[in-house]
Amino acid sequence: MTALTILYAIAFYAAILVLIIGIGRKIRQYMRVPAPLKIPVTPAPTSKGGVAWRLTTEVVFFNSLFRATKWTWIFGWIFHAALLLAFFRHLRYVVSPDSFLWPIVSLQVVQSFGKYAGFAMVVGLLGLLARRIFVDRVRYISSPSDYLMLLLIIGIAVSGLMMTFVAHTDIVQLKAFIMGLFLFDWQNLPGDTVLLVHLTLVLILSFVFPISKLLHAPGLFFSPTRNQVDNPREQRHLSPWGAELEAKDGRNA
Repeated sequence: MTALTILYAIAFYAAILVLIIGIGRKIRQYMRVPAPLKIPVTPAPTSKGGVAWRLTTEVVFFNSLFRATKWTWIFGWIFHAALLLAFFRHLRYVVSPDSFLWPIVSLQVVQSFGKYAGFAMVVGLLGLLARRIFVDRVRYISSPSDYLMLLLIIGIAVSGLMMTFVAHTDIVQLKAFIMGLFLFDWQNLPGDTVLLVHLTLVLILSFVFPISKLLHAPGLFFSPTRNQVDNPREQRHLSPWGAELEAKDGRNA
């Protein structure tokens, strides 16, 4: 087993731990933050089923972003749709042919169109980067990390495209390496330069994801402006700590 394999295997385990623990801690923080006010953005649903539908359409179609700015919505939706397609295509590296997921992973539409999803990702990301550079009000509130995150993901997409169309790597050996990580049976990692660049950028993204603005992904589900039912007249809204204080005052009365 090569030293390169050992180095990247350890790095992948560390990245997975940081990603899971970091996201888990952030979600726990989201759940513990009190929401003392009823503040759903109107027009808002008046039932829990309506809230579920609102969140679903927000995740799939980016409704609020569409109403805010059409150009950002176009580039953002292109990027996220291409990212989802690329994700399903990459599942072939971690799913065995005898898995129940294999029929989905091996679909022609996933493998054929997923092959070109990187181009759509780059287009969407370049549009979002141009927005931060050329739109004055967005440039004013942008920090260096905002640009670096976009450049990092662009690097991942470009290096992935290079492996597909420029410098091919040993896919069979790469899958053996990835599967070996899950089975704790390490296999040698191909030493192709473009592949190593691609994997290194993915590792960096995994390490910084839990402390970046990319956490808007799980954070959306905890936004009171989106997940609250618009029923302030029918039901009094109390945050958990507000209910505790009210109960305490009642006992002391």
